[in-house]
Amino acid sequence: MHAWLCETLEGVDKLRWAELPTPEPQAGEVRVAIHAASLNFPDLLTVKGQYQMKPALPFVPGSEYSGRVEALGPGVAHLKVGQPVACIGAAGGFGTHACAKAALTLPLPPGFDLVDGAAFAFTYGTSHHALIDRGQLKAGETVLVLGAAGGVGSAAVQIAKAAGARVIAAVSSDAKAGFCQRLGADATLNYGSGDLPALREQIKALTDGKGPDVVYDPVGGDLAEPVYRSMAWRGRYLVIGFAQGGIPSLPLNLPLLKGTSLVGVFWGDFMRREPKAGAAMLGELLQWYAQGRVKPAIDQRLPMSQIHAAYARMGSRQVQGKVVLVNG
Repeated sequence: MHAWLCETLEGVDKLRWAELPTPEPQAGEVRVAIHAASLNFPDLLTVKGQYQMKPALPFVPGSEYSGRVEALGPGVAHLKVGQPVACIGAAGGFGTHACAKAALTLPLPPGFDLVDGAAFAFTYGTSHHALIDRGQLKAGETVLVLGAAGGVGSAAVQIAKAAGARVIAAVSSDAKAGFCQRLGADATLNYGSGDLPALREQIKALTDGKGPDVVYDPVGGDLAEPVYRSMAWRGRYLVIGFAQGGIPSLPLNLPLLKGTSLVGVFWGDFMRREPKAGAAMLGELLQWYAQGRVKPAIDQRLPMSQIHAAYARMGSRQVQGKVVLVNG
């Protein structure tokens, strides 16, 4: 097998395409012949040692991929050789083969595109867990999605619409606003100018002065406080991540004054701690995909050899949806 090997935590430029022994699946594992792997924001951080999950060096990056089961480890009974699957984990996807935990391997139903499979579980799982489970989103409520053109943001737009919510997509450019409108957003706002008082006025205008019931925030940074101040009574602010780089600090009088909730979302630990609930959630998402209610927006499909271009595109914040690397 071949794979992109991370031997130091000096970033993507130090990744090396290497020939490695083809791994044998251990108990509770399967070996997957990888068809496609998507790039997620944590993949940018992992190769620099800046993500909370830190694989031991050397490792193959790539937290989400799809392909076909090639071999079964002892004790694996619910999967079979040749079956199309999607896999999630801390690493392993940016190569030709990987061993994955069977418990984190999602069988894909007939007709499920493998490129979509590589761009599905991580972002849609995160957004479903955030909005439906942690945010208790109800039909008719208004959701403000920050970073709405990114991987998790675009999934959040679709899931909120599928749940019957009104969706405001907040983005950093007019091009991204158009992309979100095509995804189904009811309204958009552009915070690219950095004018935070104007951002609050836009939110007020788009919600008739009430504010959003739910805020989905994978961005963090200086957007957090003005958006939090704009929320509706009993609003829920979902903390997804910090793509802007800065981890915001909020005055704790804000939740008190509006009866709002600050809600943490850690999908990876949710799947580990509550596997039955996680499996049920993914099952519902597969049904929504079959019904055409959700579908990954693929920004670019690149050969696996072009990993540096994929990282550069994500690092420049140009991505609309997901970038996917494909073998063959």
